[in-house]
Amino acid sequence: MSDDERETKPFKFVTGFDARFPNQNQTKHCWQNYVDYHKCILAKGEGFAPCRQFFLAYRSLCPSGWTERWDEQRENGNFPARLES
Repeated sequence: MSDDERETKPFKFVTGFDARFPNQNQTKHCWQNYVDYHKCILAKGEGFAPCRQFFLAYRSLCPSGWTERWDEQRENGNFPARLES
């Protein structure tokens, strides 16, 4: 298959601007949105609409391998951040 035959689909980043992370490297932004999402759903429940913004942001910023590893760490009880208040 040549480059001309490859079909590309548009992808929209849904991160928004966060003044805490003004630099090009978005690793900390990824991490913080992942942590904020899980704190939010633990505090307010999955049906709480504002939590969705954190979800969309970390899904746009974070590589899936990182989030899979963090999910495993949360399940095993050795996640490096406190999620409960």
